Amino acid sequence: MPDTAAEKKVTEDLTVDRDSVEAILNANDEWSIEEALRIKESRDDVEIVALCMGPDTAQQTVRKALSYGLDAAIQITDEAVAGSDAVATARVLAAALKDEEWDLIIMGNQSSDARSMLVPAMLAEFLDVPALTYAKRLAVGDDGAVEADRETAGGHETVQTTLPAVVSVVEAINEPRYPNFKGIMAAKKKPLETKDLAAIGLSADDAGHAGSATKVLEATPKPPKEAGEKIEDDGTGQVGAKALVDFLVEKKFI
Repeated sequence: MPDTAAEKKVTEDLTVDRDSVEAILNANDEWSIEEALRIKESRDDVEIVALCMGPDTAQQTVRKALSYGLDAAIQITDEAVAGSDAVATARVLAAALKDEEWDLIIMGNQSSDARSMLVPAMLAEFLDVPALTYAKRLAVGDDGAVEADRETAGGHETVQTTLPAVVSVVEAINEPRYPNFKGIMAAKKKPLETKDLAAIGLSADDAGHAGSATKVLEATPKPPKEAGEKIEDDGTGQVGAKALVDFLVEKKFI
């Protein structure tokens, strides 16, 4: 995803110019990576494959995901996916998974930029499998049972289903590890398969603006920051201190 802290340029079609900003790993997906690694460490029949939809420049981000200890990655990259909303994104990810063997999909509950929180449930709908969302605890049994504690507005609830399933996780689920030097070096040689829309059975009409259910009507840049108020003192500390207190009172900070 584009770096949320960086200044961004918007193209004529009201999408972010991805060439103008660095691609980063979605912070929320670090929780899903950590949870997948913990499941793998608890049993010997697990392979973890990262799935990413993004431009060519996102490949370095995929390699970073691999450096945590994942086994392989698949990246869907096609000019036609630019501008995809949650529906189009879920459709593309589901199409990429249709020919893959998988049991459990773990995702961050939202991206740090759009924050729609819609893709996990939509992906499950496209795949016709159960979705356990907002999980703050996850347990996978040897019998294929999946149990999760979910965060809700009123507290929490415990839900169960069976594999295959889609799970989205929240920050409370774990504390992500950092990739070590060995992992970073190993990631450079791990399998990373790239596919375009045609390779997963989709056309340009299924993604991007054409495949989206929502449309951006307007995009405006952030207003420039106003210069702060400068307080000068006469050297005694009295003038500056009074001016500072008066300012804080005026702004109702004290």
